[in-house]
Amino acid sequence: MENASTVKEFILLGFSENQGVQKIFFVMFLFFYMIILAGNLLIVITVISSQRLNSPMYFFLCYLSFVDICYSSVTAPKMIADFLVENKTISFVGCIGQLFGVHFFGCTEIFILTVMAYDRYVAICRPLHYTTLMTRRVCGQMVIGSWVGGFLHSIVQTLLTTQLPFCGPKKIDHYFCDVHPLLQLACTNTYTVGIIVVANSGMITLSCFIILVLSYVVILVSLKSQTSEGRYKALSTCGSHITVVILFFGPCTFIYIRPSSNLSEDKSVAVFYTVITPMLNPLIYTLRNGEVKSAMRKLWSRKVESENGK
Repeated sequence: MENASTVKEFILLGFSENQGVQKIFFVMFLFFYMIILAGNLLIVITVISSQRLNSPMYFFLCYLSFVDICYSSVTAPKMIADFLVENKTISFVGCIGQLFGVHFFGCTEIFILTVMAYDRYVAICRPLHYTTLMTRRVCGQMVIGSWVGGFLHSIVQTLLTTQLPFCGPKKIDHYFCDVHPLLQLACTNTYTVGIIVVANSGMITLSCFIILVLSYVVILVSLKSQTSEGRYKALSTCGSHITVVILFFGPCTFIYIRPSSNLSEDKSVAVFYTVITPMLNPLIYTLRNGEVKSAMRKLWSRKVESENGK
């Protein structure tokens, strides 16, 4: 890798070269990132500390929030800091590390969202077998499988990219290092690598999306035989998950299931799954979930009582 590449650092062009616009973006994305950290951390703390939120659904939600924190932290801090500096450089090693992190946490999130859909399917379509099918051990194995799957996917993407020679230019028309922008900078024919990269990402995204769609088709069909109260409760728990799936899978599918042709367009879409979705996830899951809101209020009450008792 070092023998083939003469480039030791890359320049991230970001969103705009206008200083005024960059200052606005700095304030805006710093605010978004603070919401991501606060919202997702609050969900993690609430699920861990609440005895009522011990079902598999909240177990997976806790891990989803943790992955969201990690996922956004791979790109957001660097992007926010770059709004304040003129020279937006990133080392070759740092760039590859960012590429690995984006695909590792992004793919892990895809798998966890798919596992959450399966959990809803079992809960609604096979309620009598739910406790035997979704044991703590099975849930743990599903989460571990999601992490392992994300790691394997990311390793493939990273190894394919690091084998390419980079000898200039070194300007990346993006706000973070991703596969498609780096393929365009490689000083060799990247057609075959590009096909493998798209096939790798596309296969995972498409297969998980198909599983998700099938899960909810079966769920919707099964709801016909339930009471109106049962339908409302099932749809309220599924509604949050469907919203998150659309917000996350839509942009991801657009970016990774086809060869990239317009990087300026790609980086605008990438904001949705690297910043917007991790920011909205806590709001979506808490606003539509009475149990989570109740657990948060109890957690806050305990905190206030402990402070007053000091």
